[in-house]
Amino acid sequence: MAFARSRQALAIAGVLGLALSATACGTGDDKKSDTAGSAECAAYEKYGDNDGKKVTIYSSIRDIEADRLEESWKQFENCTGIEIDHEGSGEFEAQLGVRVDGGNAPDLAFIPQPGLLKRFADSGKLKPAGAETKKTAEENYPADWLKYSTVNGQFYGAPLGSNVKSFVWYSPKTFKEKGWTVPTTWDELISLSDKIAASGTKPWCVGIESGDATGWPATDWIEDLMLRTQTPEVYDQWTTHGIKFNDPKVVEAVDKAGTILKNEKYVNAGFGGVKSIATTSFQEAGVPITTGKCALHRQASFYANQWPQGTKVAEDGDVFAFYFPAIDATKGKPVLGGGEFVAAFADRPEVQAVQTYLASGEYANSRAKIGDWVSANNKLDLANVANPIDKLSVQILQDKSTVFRFDGSDLMPATVGAGTFWKGMVDWINGKDTATVLGGIESSWK
Repeated sequence: MAFARSRQALAIAGVLGLALSATACGTGDDKKSDTAGSAECAAYEKYGDNDGKKVTIYSSIRDIEADRLEESWKQFENCTGIEIDHEGSGEFEAQLGVRVDGGNAPDLAFIPQPGLLKRFADSGKLKPAGAETKKTAEENYPADWLKYSTVNGQFYGAPLGSNVKSFVWYSPKTFKEKGWTVPTTWDELISLSDKIAASGTKPWCVGIESGDATGWPATDWIEDLMLRTQTPEVYDQWTTHGIKFNDPKVVEAVDKAGTILKNEKYVNAGFGGVKSIATTSFQEAGVPITTGKCALHRQASFYANQWPQGTKVAEDGDVFAFYFPAIDATKGKPVLGGGEFVAAFADRPEVQAVQTYLASGEYANSRAKIGDWVSANNKLDLANVANPIDKLSVQILQDKSTVFRFDGSDLMPATVGAGTFWKGMVDWINGKDTATVLGGIESSWK
């Protein structure tokens, strides 16, 4: 969900600054004339001559992540002559609407919620992507991704960064010491949980407290279980209200999640019982893994930035993650995730050039080389992805057996996805029964 993505940016802000080296085309102060025609710029000739043109971008990306973003397109700027003016804001979702409605829209925006993108498209504010952007996007991204920025048959922009949410974090060191094996099926996951519980340790640690957004981590659990108990088509019906929120299919998924989340034998290691989940912050929830108090923590790839300083995140490190297993292998490899989409409010040639470049393999590899980034772009070379959890995420996204679906709460109307769904999950953790909670969420969907 979008809030999680903002938390990721804040977490990365605490990391030591990246020493940004000059590119082969020169520094950011160089003029286009200094590099135009050079071998390094040959790949950028297709974007045309836009010397002296400026393109504005608005997003939720800030701090060191924004520095990395701006470095990633520096060579493009130097070679094309386009100046990209990026502004990141912690109030992006609210302020984007204010700016657009006030006639002060950015040229491009990185929109992390397909529902918000659809709202701007339906109101006629967005410009359809140009033919070259559409062609580039279709060559480089799976159809599962492109449908989220397609509204009424019109394509509005390619994805940019991505995250994988279908992960379970664990300690490779502890697993080796205990003789535990990483589960590859749901039955193996439950069997492992039972084994750990029988040893006297509660296997799972969970936290859904997140300030004004408390509850969102629990909605991710439900979304992952919807993808594992139902078909992708049913998931799509659920997120668009094609089936009711209290449909028996949704009840099945919630109750399946409850076999872990509401099981006092399983949770909440290091914090208390089931109800402590509601008051445990999502940032701190996985930390007991590093002290041996907890064995399993389901959370997204971006949780790599939440571990205590000095924690080695690697397959042979202090912590790592494995794919949250499918329940029925015949349904493929369901993967829940999120990301942002490059949408345009202007269609000047230089704006289309930037939008096309950001959909390209050249851009994906340029950004990946700088570090701490994941993309579903199939032209991304794994050799350019250094971070182990990012590499695993890209492998999952590029796996042809992956059945990807976007975070459900970001697809729903905000009053539901970021409202009654979040709150309903808190009530559910605190003891309300599934039927009452889902019935309340259903009644809020208008």
